[in-house]
Amino acid sequence: MRVPLSWLAEYVELVPGTTPEDVHAALVKVGLEEEDVHTFELEGPIVVGEVLEFVEEPQSNGKTIRWCQVRVAPEGEMAADGGEAVHGIVCGARNFFPGDKVVVTLPGAVLPGPFPIAARKTYGHVSDGMIASARELGLGDDHDGILRLSTLGIDAPVGTDAIALLGLDDAAVEINVTPDRGYAFSIRGVAREYAHATGAKFRDPVEQVMATDATADGFSVVIDDAAPIRGKAGSAVFATRIVRGVDPSRPTPAWMIARLKLAGIRSISLLVDITNYVMLELGQPIHGYDLDALRGGIRVRRATPGEKLTTLDGKERTLHVEDLVVTDDRGPIGLGGVMGGAETEMGDATRNVLIEAANWDPVSIARTARRHKLPSEAAKRYERGVDPEIPPAAVSRVAQLMVDLAGGTADDGGSLIHEAPARDAIELPHGFVSNLIGVEYTEDEVHDALAEIGGVVTPTGDGFAVVPPSWRPDLTGKAELAEEVARLVGYHRIPSVLPVAPPGRGLTRSQRLRRQAADVLAGAGSTEVLSFPFATADENALFGSADGAAVASVRLANPIDATAPFLRRSLIPGLMAAARRNLSRGLTDLDLFELGTVFLPETGRTYGSAELPAGDARPDDEVLAALDAGIPAQPRHLAVLILGEVVSKQPGQAAVPAGIADALDAVRRVALATGAEIEIVQGSHAALHPGRTAELRVAGQVVGHAGELLPAIAEEADLPRVVAVVELDLDAVIALTEPGVEARSIGTLPAATQDLSLIVAADVPAAAVAAAVREGAGELLEHLSLVDDYRGPGVTEGSKSLTFALRFRASDRTLTAAEASEAKLAGAALAAERAGASIRE
Repeated sequence: MRVPLSWLAEYVELVPGTTPEDVHAALVKVGLEEEDVHTFELEGPIVVGEVLEFVEEPQSNGKTIRWCQVRVAPEGEMAADGGEAVHGIVCGARNFFPGDKVVVTLPGAVLPGPFPIAARKTYGHVSDGMIASARELGLGDDHDGILRLSTLGIDAPVGTDAIALLGLDDAAVEINVTPDRGYAFSIRGVAREYAHATGAKFRDPVEQVMATDATADGFSVVIDDAAPIRGKAGSAVFATRIVRGVDPSRPTPAWMIARLKLAGIRSISLLVDITNYVMLELGQPIHGYDLDALRGGIRVRRATPGEKLTTLDGKERTLHVEDLVVTDDRGPIGLGGVMGGAETEMGDATRNVLIEAANWDPVSIARTARRHKLPSEAAKRYERGVDPEIPPAAVSRVAQLMVDLAGGTADDGGSLIHEAPARDAIELPHGFVSNLIGVEYTEDEVHDALAEIGGVVTPTGDGFAVVPPSWRPDLTGKAELAEEVARLVGYHRIPSVLPVAPPGRGLTRSQRLRRQAADVLAGAGSTEVLSFPFATADENALFGSADGAAVASVRLANPIDATAPFLRRSLIPGLMAAARRNLSRGLTDLDLFELGTVFLPETGRTYGSAELPAGDARPDDEVLAALDAGIPAQPRHLAVLILGEVVSKQPGQAAVPAGIADALDAVRRVALATGAEIEIVQGSHAALHPGRTAELRVAGQVVGHAGELLPAIAEEADLPRVVAVVELDLDAVIALTEPGVEARSIGTLPAATQDLSLIVAADVPAAAVAAAVREGAGELLEHLSLVDDYRGPGVTEGSKSLTFALRFRASDRTLTAAEASEAKLAGAALAAERAGASIRE
């Protein structure tokens, strides 16, 4: 919200010499954050001048200039720049005539830009200044011609300071208004807050307006909300007033243009400017209708399916059944609380005006504004809550300005519907504010602070009963009242003491294990990245399932990138994109990982069909369950991508390229961090190299895959031929792992080591053979590792020789060679039974 200081001073006393910085400092005390200071960025001398005469001089470039003689000071006096009273000025505009009063920027002046003015030779003359347009002065966008003061209804003496005359010496402070303090979107609201901060006297602009009582024969208005949202009517207050015989061609006064400009609103026409001015002044959005364009009375209702409305921005909009519309006998003429319709717009031919000020349901307005992408100034205020008591004063204020500035005549009465419920009292027990804020406040301080914000404070036996003011819909409970006391008494009273964390809180088991997994990978040299959760249909099919078949995906209603309109089913495409980007920047050795959610909808199921609950109360368990049912599964996955060299070439050391072994090392690190027993078995995946793919299991359930990307896929993604990847369903890994880790005792007796070579069919996974040997050897087997996989002479074609290193140990005795051999042969026997293995001689 931008607040011109001259406007603010009308409703609260500003000490002479108050600067924008002083106003910002005061408003910060009451919780309104400062943003910026806005000025017209002008420096004088800029004065009123009179065009005495001019000569039109065609130029060789086809342009015609005017060599003008302009009086810039009364006859016999020196000009503001110390020069003669009459200046010769070159001007390219052609919309002025001798005798016109204009704005002249004399040498030494500075216009916005900054654009310094100096006497300069041009078109064969020395132009001693410049005649300014509205845009050059920062008053508007009009640059078609120079600004003639008669168009603003101004006839000031020659030599008058034009900066003060046009209100260009004003400044505006900009503040950030939080969603719960919508009343601060008005000069009225900010003036009240400034009074709270400084103790200055506040003059309520509403009390200065002569509100006219509604009469029985006022303009016909009917509110017919057959389908209220949350059981709350879309409009509870609707006030109108009629002004007849206005002259829309009259100029908007310069002071109003300047204030609107500083407040961030462009001047459009007198009638529209008046409605915008009152909206900024009181915080009540106003809409004006061309009364003669209306057909019959006004009815407020919900839109019907298929209805259309062309709004003031010229766009035809298809309405939703939740939209509140203002209608006459022909149908919708306005989108209630958001934007008016084009058919009843005030224009150059308007002579009679119907003024409307209403109070609309914030939730309904917020949904309509977002649905139609119409973040209007009116909607911005309504969705934060507007004072329901001021519409009668607002329409009277607009009528007053239209009578004073547009020459109209206001009807004696107006129409008013006021069905807004009275505010309920909030019980505030003694001591509650002090206990909540942590500061000892006296009862008088609590009473005076709540009365100062406009509340009706009534003492009770246990404390106070407080009825919040009508302009503060955010005050709904005793906690909010306590915050107001803290704010007005002063935040400086609150001590800077760190609270003591309550016992028994901390990370959940899942949170702790996820962090441990990330820490272990990072500690091993991997770099964590964060990628966008969007994917193409092909990426979801290729990486979202092991067989590469088409899978169900969540499609975004409004995707950021039209080429990737789905939510991801896998983290690997995001890692590939990150790797490609880093490779293009010369980083050829990469070890990346990401921990994030994937989205796994079920085929044939509809998601997001549950109706969104209202935002004014916490949904009950049934509503939350319905919302949860409309959300697809979103497990947390962990993915790793490694490419390039894991060990760089150096003297005495050959380069070691990345491969599946590095992917499996990452799996083992995650297993160590989570305490999971991840079984690695031969597997297959549509996106991974056959024979270089591992299926990862926990407790017999598949939780992911590891391997090397198919070379064709890597090449298509502009990656090296060998890219090792891992993707684990980390939530499943944690869920399938028993909490806690059983510590193994350290053996103190000698171990017996033996090797076992088994011949099996080439397609038998080594992990299956190892599992059989481990089970068959029994509890004496302490450790088993595969040390050789041989295929060649001496081994039948189609077979392979697997050599395992075995270590045996007993906890109570020293094993004999015979005992170790017996256990080894038992393992070999079970491997023969399960995998068809035979001992290699």
